[in-house]
Parts: sequence; structure tokens; C-alpha cells
Amino acid sequence: MKGSTHLAIGVAIGAAAAAYYPFTLQNAALYVAISALSALSPDLDGPSMLSSRIGQFSKWLREMLYWSGLLLIVILAWLFFAQGYFSAEYSLAALSLFLLGLIIKDGLIRNILVSCIGGLLLYIGLSQQMSWLMGFGAFVAVAPWLKHRGLTHTVWALVLWAAIGSGLEHQLQVEGIMTVATAGYLSHLIADSLTPSGVKWLSPIFNKAFKFPIV
Repeated sequence: MKGSTHLAIGVAIGAAAAAYYPFTLQNAALYVAISALSALSPDLDGPSMLSSRIGQFSKWLREMLYWSGLLLIVILAWLFFAQGYFSAEYSLAALSLFLLGLIIKDGLIRNILVSCIGGLLLYIGLSQQMSWLMGFGAFVAVAPWLKHRGLTHTVWALVLWAAIGSGLEHQLQVEGIMTVATAGYLSHLIADSLTPSGVKWLSPIFNKAFKFPIV
């Protein structure tokens, strides 16, 4: 399944959540960012999902996500060090954009950058005693070095992602975060199951791929 399709599904899930739960602009941004990141995160493993047959729109999307996320991170870092301002919600949205841009890049440098971000998140989680952030950091740090459509495309990874979403919901006190995160991740596995290669949902216990190819 194309990365742009996964992204579109994730954004749709976030938009639906924004319409369903009590609306604020901040919460809507969170739902969309988290669901989009969740829908693409299984493809942190292996090569870039856009490394083959990348179109002009995909190139534009990749660069927009990457540089807008990086710009927001720089702005938020300046606000923190210059004025002591910190927003967990906006920081998460900025990091999500940057990670989205990295997910759809490829190559060794991309993997190293993603792992460095994961290591930083893991360190912050440890120092702040935030178990959900430790789990997220570990996932981001390890995933780029795994075989494509391997462990990140299993029910075990889905359960881990749901636990991360639950911890984040408790941290932010925003209803629906766990549901949105889980639905976004699940949408990726279901979509990939509709391709000829399928998904090994129960690997490594059961290594048969489940596939219902209609794509």
C-alpha cells in the first residue's frame, strides 16, 4: 500500500475524531497529528515507503512535512529557552510532523536520525518517569533497523502502540487519544493485508502472512 494512502487514512481518522469528540482547535490538531503518525509508524522499519516510484506530489509532501516539523521544533525550542514557554501538545505535533517527514525519506542517514530521536525520547521518558514516552522512544529507536513488514506489522506492535496511546491520553487528559492512535496503527496493518504480500500479524509465533489482495 502506498504511503500516501496510509497518510490519507490516518488524516481521515483524525478528522473523524475531531468531529466526534468535543472540539477545540488544539485537540483537533492533536487527533490529526497522532492518527497520521500512527498510520505511518509501522513503516519506520526497512526502506522508505516512498523509495520506489516516488511522484512529484510525494516529494513535495515529504519536504513539506520534514521542514515544517523542523521549523516548529526550532521555534518551540527558542520559546522554551528564551521565555520558558513549553506546550506538550504543540511539541508533540511538531515532533509528529518531523517524524512523518523522516518516515517517508530513505537511506542510512534517515535511519540514524530516526534512531537518535528515539533515543532522545527514551532518555526524556526515563528522566521524567513517563513510561509511555519510554515505550515510544524505544519503538522509534529500534524500528528503522528491523526487516520491512516484520515486527512493526504485528498484533504485538499494535498492543504496544495502544499502551503508548493510553499513557499519552493520561498525560494530556484529552479523551480519545488512545482510540485515535490505535485506530491509525490498525488501519495500516489492515491496508497492508489487502496487498499481495499481506501481513504476518502473529510473527514470530506464526509466520504465515494474512492477505486478502484487492489492491
